[in-house]
Parts: sequence; structure tokens; C-alpha cells
Amino acid sequence: MFITDIREEFYEVVTNQRVALLVAADIDAVCACKILQVLFHCDQVQYTLVPVAGWQDLSTAFLEHKEQFQYFVLLNCGANVDLLEMLQPDDDSVFFICDTHRPVDVINVYNDSQIKLLIKQDDDLGVPSYDEIFRDDDEEEGDSGNESDEGSEPSGKRRRFDEGAVERRIERQRAKREWEGRRREILFDYEQYEYHGTSASMMLFELAWVLTKDTMDMLWWAVIGLTDQWVHDKITHMKYVTDIATMQRHVSRHNHRNEDEENALSIDCMRISFEYDLRLTLYQHWSLYESICNSCYTSCHFKLWTLNGQKKLQEFLADMGLPLKQVRQKFHSMDMAIKGNLRDVIEESSSKYGMKDIRVQTFGVHFGFKNRFLASDMVHAAAALLESTEKDESPSDNFLKALDSLSRGNLDRLHLGIDLAKKKLMAIQQTVASCICTNLIVSQGPFLYCYLMEGTPDVKLFSKPMALILLCKYLLKAFVHSTRNKRCKLLPLVLAAPKDVEKGSVIVVGIPPESETSDKKNFFGRAFEKAAESTSSRTLHDHFDTSIIELKTEDRSKFLDALITLLS
Repeated sequence: MFITDIREEFYEVVTNQRVALLVAADIDAVCACKILQVLFHCDQVQYTLVPVAGWQDLSTAFLEHKEQFQYFVLLNCGANVDLLEMLQPDDDSVFFICDTHRPVDVINVYNDSQIKLLIKQDDDLGVPSYDEIFRDDDEEEGDSGNESDEGSEPSGKRRRFDEGAVERRIERQRAKREWEGRRREILFDYEQYEYHGTSASMMLFELAWVLTKDTMDMLWWAVIGLTDQWVHDKITHMKYVTDIATMQRHVSRHNHRNEDEENALSIDCMRISFEYDLRLTLYQHWSLYESICNSCYTSCHFKLWTLNGQKKLQEFLADMGLPLKQVRQKFHSMDMAIKGNLRDVIEESSSKYGMKDIRVQTFGVHFGFKNRFLASDMVHAAAALLESTEKDESPSDNFLKALDSLSRGNLDRLHLGIDLAKKKLMAIQQTVASCICTNLIVSQGPFLYCYLMEGTPDVKLFSKPMALILLCKYLLKAFVHSTRNKRCKLLPLVLAAPKDVEKGSVIVVGIPPESETSDKKNFFGRAFEKAAESTSSRTLHDHFDTSIIELKTEDRSKFLDALITLLS
């Protein structure tokens, strides 16, 4: 059931209890976890933190902790499946679910005792009404019981009565069949598309605000959680702008509060500011040239994988009047005179080259006087740490590193994350260039398809879901900019990459067509399930995003054929 009063129905319930905190491996969930940890520390709530990467991890974590804990808080996992059916918990276990995945499973919505949903009701949820999907069968049983009680009646009467009873039963069965048909249609329409709602970290920041325990750090984590949804293209532009406006009100409130405090000029103070900044990834921690080359937005507009594109980039830099020496050195080493009005210069030249929206609404933070970061820098750095492919690191080690990198006391770890993020972005850029130049993206009819071969450079990096989704979005945008086929520009993309060579598995992701006005609703989750079912392909639907699956390498071609047939 949906919680209406987050303070009373959630926080005050768990305050005097031991809580198991199960957190999905994405940046929004990590930020939500940070906020909740601070609140729990404030009120001395005992908790155990367990990172979970998929449904199997979630089941294992629940089995290990169900004896010691009655209350479970799930961040960015658990809303889009029938959780009680999956975990089979005892009757006294209670699950508080703060999850952005939509649609929310209807059983979770209408379970009043064990499932409590910390989900914004004003999101466009479209949950079917109770009567449309559940009905009582008591009256049917009542009617059928009467028919065997008239043994002493004369046979003529009994026959007439039977005829009436039979007609009534046939009528009931017909009505039931009609209702079941309608129910199937309603559920199919409701569950057909996967999409995302308000970020979990924003929800928990609102809790902190209601409790009057919100701090500047918590506000910054909520901003990072929202920016994660924008960077990984989970929400519409309209939703992003609306949520940014909400965050901006909180930022103004905090900045106003800090103006008259003594620490306003202390060396380690923290200031968050609303920025209308450039869509150039990590440009303040890189050289401007490398950032332009490795940002999806500029790279696709210039088509930098072609010689023509490289020429265009040189013209663009000349048009801005920036010396190459300045553009190719680290951003913080550039001349102050150039840095001062750099954004305006870039915006002016960009609009001549058709890049009208090179600037985007976001937030920046200053830690003291020296360190400045944009929210998107933090997202890329934390994501690179979370999906680090170094040999000795376990997923939970990586999770804790990503968690640490968000604290302002751990700037070394954050800089390490930024370095890893640069390597990841360069790998994505090179992979996109080689896929486009070697025509690896093939139109399969209802969708585009690309398979990264084993032995592709950096292929290990793309066995991770966030890196693969980022590559997939970049690849589709680049293809749309480079193809002349108008029909292909409107198609979705399915991308497969080797997951585990020893086990012979691939990871497959599907994304909707590329367009600025897209509603970001993804139909591949249901399509993958149906295609796997109809061909008995050996698949693993373990990710919280249903549009990402794992598949046995030898089943790839029959799975693909079934998907083409299904979507044609």
C-alpha cells in the first residue's frame, strides 16, 4: 500500500527497531542510502546495510537476515515484482519500498499489512482500481452448495430447479470469463512499459526535510540522485526540469540560512549553486578538447568518427577564437581571462553549428575555495567506482567505495572515480566510433541490433549494466546522426555484449527510439520475457531493470529471431 505520511507511517515505526537496509547498485540508490544513514545515525537506529545487484542477491540477503530482522527497507528495488510471492516471508515481516521502477506491481499496491510503498502518489502511476483486478468468488461457492440439498423433493420439481441452477451457473461462468479477459487486457496495458518515477534520494530528502534534519550534504546527495536519472536517461526532460525546480527551492532555502552563519567563509564550507552549465562531460577535470571529443552530445553532432567531423571540430574551435594550446591543456591551467566567459563563448559558437541546447540546468558545489564539482561529475565518478572492473574488488567493495566517494571528506576517492570515469568515456567513444565505421549496427526490421564481439577492446567494461546502457544510448544517438535512412532513425536498439566468456553468457539491453520528446517508456522487458519463453532460451532476468537480461551465447540467434517475429 502507498504510505501517505512518510514520517508517521515509516520513520517513527522503524526508529526503535533494528532495520535491514537493502540497496540496489545504482547511484540514486547510493545517494538515498547516504541520506537514510545520516538520519539513522541522528536517531541511533541500528541497521545493517546490504548492497544487492539483482533479484538473486535480494533473495539471498533476505534469507540470511529474516531471522534477526522484522523490518526491511528496500531502495530502488522490489516495487515492480510481487515481492511476497518471490521472498515468501513470515507474516510479521514488513517491507518499506522506496523504488523508482515503474509500473509498481498491483499486489504490492493492494497489500495493506506487509508492503509499504514510499512512492510519490502524484507520479503518473495509472494503477488499475481494486475491483478491476480482484474479485470475490464467495457467492459462486454459495450457489453451488445449494444444489445437493434437495434429496427429498419430487423429481419433476428438482429437474426444473436444476435447469434454473444450470443456467445461472453458465451465466456466472460467462461473466467470470469476460471479467478475466478484461482483467488480462487491463494488466497488459498497465505492465506493458517499464519507466522511472521520482528519484529515491529526493523522496528521502523530503523525509529529512519533514523531520527538520535536512543538511547541505543531504541536499547535495538528492541533487546527485536526480542527476543520475538524467545522465542515464531514465526520465523525460520535462520531469527533470520540474524536479530541478523543486531542488532549486531547497537550495535557495539552505543558502539563505547559511548567509548569516559564521561558517559562511570557513575554509571547508560547502556551497551549492544553481548552474546553467555546459553539456560537456567532466570538462572542469579534463582538457576542453578531450571533453568535447568524449561527450555524447558534441561527439554525435560533429560526427567525430569521420574526417569531416574532425575538420568541423577544428573550425568550431577556431570560431570560438580559443588557441589550441589552451584548449588542449587541463581546464584548471587555462588562462583566467579565457575561463571567465568560456560558457558564453561556447554557447554562441554552438548555436551556429546547430547545437542550440548545449547548456543545461544543473547544480554545482564548492567544497571550500579549491574544489568545484558539477552534479554530473559526481554521477560519472561514483558510477565508475561502482562498476570498477579491477580484479581483486568484490561488488560490495565497489559499492562501499562509491558510497565513500560522495562524502566531502573523501575527495581522493572522488578524484580516483573521476579518472576511472574518463577511461570509461574514452572506451565508450572508441567503441561507438568502431561500431559505426565497421557498420556493426544492423536493422533487423522492427529494431536495430548490435553485437560487441569478444576481443573488442574494453569489452569487459561493458559487461556491467550502467556502462552498457550508457554505450547503448550513445551508440543509438551516433547512428541516428550518421544514417541517411529515415526509417532507421525511428527504431529502438538492442545491444548485446559478452558477460562471462567462461560460462558462455551475453548481457543484452534494449532501449526505446532516440528522440528529444520521448516518454522514456521501454517495452523491451516484456518482449524479452515472451521471446525467451517461446524459444525456451536459457535466460536470466536478474536485473531490477527488466530491459536488461543475460542469455546463453548459443541461444542468441533463436532468441533474436523470436524477438523479430514478436515485434514485427
